[in-house]
Amino acid sequence: MSFESLGLVPALLRALADQGYAEPTPIQAGAIPVVLEGHDLLAAAQTGTGKTAAFSLPLLQRMSQGSQPGIRRPRALVLTPTRELAAQILDNVRVYGKHLRVSNTAIFGGVSMGPQIQTLRKGVDIVIATPGRLVDHMQQRTIDLSGVEVLVLDEADRMLDMGFLPSLKRIVSALPRQRQTLLFSATFAPEIKSLAMQFMHSPREVSVTPANSVATTVSHQVHPVDASRKRDLLLHVLSKESRRQTLVFSRTKHGADKLVRYLEQSGLRAAAIHGNKSQNARTRALSDFKNGRTTVLVATDIAARGIDIDQLPIVINFDLPMVAEDYVHRIGRTGRAGAEGVALSLVSHEESGLLRDIRKLLNQDIAISEVPGFELSSPLRLDAQAPRPKQGQRQPQQRPQRQGNSSHRPHGHAQQNNGGGDHAMGNRKRRPRGRRPAAKA
Repeated sequence: MSFESLGLVPALLRALADQGYAEPTPIQAGAIPVVLEGHDLLAAAQTGTGKTAAFSLPLLQRMSQGSQPGIRRPRALVLTPTRELAAQILDNVRVYGKHLRVSNTAIFGGVSMGPQIQTLRKGVDIVIATPGRLVDHMQQRTIDLSGVEVLVLDEADRMLDMGFLPSLKRIVSALPRQRQTLLFSATFAPEIKSLAMQFMHSPREVSVTPANSVATTVSHQVHPVDASRKRDLLLHVLSKESRRQTLVFSRTKHGADKLVRYLEQSGLRAAAIHGNKSQNARTRALSDFKNGRTTVLVATDIAARGIDIDQLPIVINFDLPMVAEDYVHRIGRTGRAGAEGVALSLVSHEESGLLRDIRKLLNQDIAISEVPGFELSSPLRLDAQAPRPKQGQRQPQQRPQRQGNSSHRPHGHAQQNNGGGDHAMGNRKRRPRGRRPAAKA
């Protein structure tokens, strides 16, 4: 199958050829014709499957063919959970639409609203936004959503997990009832189906990946280690190939910053990316990592969805996630487009239960190997009574978290909004263990 057979216009085909894309991915082949026909779409696709192009290509085609001179209101709205992902989608839209006269912009928190307001006043066809900042613009009446013809909900599962449902309902209530709605999610979980029933009309369904699936090219490894020696083991692993780009996941913002300081003091080039960083700092850290100026990027889950890096060879879980499904999202950064990747987890005795949950979710064993000199003093337990970090507490032998500085509080308290503009307005009530906080993207 070729892109030509999907019904795309020559200007889009030319842009794809410029990027060296010859054949559509399965999600693109399944979604693009449905969207071009005007149907609502419920699509299940993991990050790294080409889903951004699956909605942005037909979206650009519709915007180019139905342009209305003098109309300054946005005609398409793309909602996404994080600032990084919004910026990434904007980059892709601009690349695909470079031979079309379709205007676009991204609005998200962490930066001044002034330039965003000026851009909106000039008029744009496509707005890519995080829910919190979009609600801010709605409250200040600096955006008019009454002309939106197409709504895209990208990473819908993540937006629900981050507590954005009240914001989504408020935004959708301001849109025309007659519109096309496209919802992309990693799974067709019951809550996603419920969201589709509220926001969509007889959607077609396209699914290209089973729920919670991981790339077969990723090898999973576990190094057992006492919590007090995790940093030393991480440095040992990183020092073996100090020039290799490595993404490291920390459970908390404070832990990510502390880990970066330790790595830098040890001579490695490292940076952190999380919700307490300014947008400029987050953008700079991600750019430096992509360009090789830093080799280690330490991230929290809430900031990780927008990290799109080709040929990332390894992802390290310094802390296991409190919710097993997040493991799948984390390691989706490696092993992409058929490339081989490694998902390495440093697991303490207190995280045995979390590892058990991950193995159960993946329905496969994970290789466990001790590193000489870093042997675990108390063995991992992978039975039904396996321990796990208590809700609201850090692991033993680690310094307690300062109040208001946690990026993933298992007990579910909402973070305070510091004016970043991407605050969520509520929490979901599912998964009593590992309940997620409201987000500030």
